[in-house]
Amino acid sequence: MSLRQILSSGLLRGSLLRGCLLRGGLAAAAVTSTLILSAGEGKSQVLYTLTTQCSLKGAPAKACIVEAVNEGESTLYRHKISGEVLTVRVRDQPVRMDLWSNDSKSWASLTRAEARFSTNTVCFNGTDLCVVNPNYLNSVLQNRAAVMKNRDHVMVHFGNDGRIDATCYDDGCDVVRK
Repeated sequence: MSLRQILSSGLLRGSLLRGCLLRGGLAAAAVTSTLILSAGEGKSQVLYTLTTQCSLKGAPAKACIVEAVNEGESTLYRHKISGEVLTVRVRDQPVRMDLWSNDSKSWASLTRAEARFSTNTVCFNGTDLCVVNPNYLNSVLQNRAAVMKNRDHVMVHFGNDGRIDATCYDDGCDVVRK
């Protein structure tokens, strides 16, 4: 089943990062608001809105609203935090994740996405953007029970071409960070 089929089926509906993708384990990703619809073209469909906690650049978590929107061949996740909107775009086949730059008005590939189950947190590019999303992470644990058994941390790394080039778990992620 493709990511788009999983998302459309409602299997992960209500989860913050419905599209954040981990090969073999974490399929996690991303964000955005009406301000950012200009960042993607095509017909839009809001899938869900979630009130949760987000943090930027390692700062303490603040209240935020995440809106998941189908936009053409992508799913956008709009994170509204203290008047700022950060948007993550998830594309599949092949899986790619991008962050919208308000400054350059263009998409930039993420370098990594990761989840820590003990804190119910999904983060992008280290701690540049982190979101508390227990619903999504619990669905990952349930849908990937064999792969995720006794795991706390899972991460995907994206190569220069924007595609996943490494997936790691727990202590193995120290190797990927080097």
